[in-house]
Amino acid sequence: MTTKYSGAKRTKSIPNTKSPYAVVRMSSIHNKGVFARKDIEEGTRVIEYVGERVTKAESDRRADIPLGNHKHSKENGAVYLFQLTKRHDIDGYVSYNTARFINHSCDPNCESDIIRGKIWIVAIRDIKKGEELSYNYGYDIDSYEDHKCRCGAKNCIGYILGEEYWPKFRRMKAAKKKKKKQK
Repeated sequence: MTTKYSGAKRTKSIPNTKSPYAVVRMSSIHNKGVFARKDIEEGTRVIEYVGERVTKAESDRRADIPLGNHKHSKENGAVYLFQLTKRHDIDGYVSYNTARFINHSCDPNCESDIIRGKIWIVAIRDIKKGEELSYNYGYDIDSYEDHKCRCGAKNCIGYILGEEYWPKFRRMKAAKKKKKKQK
């Protein structure tokens, strides 16, 4: 299947991203997910994250639009903006971006990596056929309460947060609990 989009002066047909390693199915984490079509070795580039290349200013503008108000949206609560460079991001909210269905996990089996100007989802450990692919979305702590996590991992922190924020989050949580006990 291909999707047509309008460029500045031309119309171009773009095929859906395909990968010999990935297939989209229903997920217990969140609606749809991407699963390993076959065993994947650590270090494998699983699938490219594609979309519309936009400036940081445009990316910021789009990030402020609730997805439910987006012209193509049928659901709320998902963001598909991905940092590419200091000046540009990729808006992966396009129908031809299969990688947009990869869910967050606090115990991921993949990570994103920018290689020669492209965003790749890369296996960080061996992945078995049928296993759901995931990576840590790396959200910051500023609005963590807006992003509850449903990954189900043993080490799940409860929110979609970059791992570098986990110690601060745990301290905040402990302080809240202590304050509550004192009342």
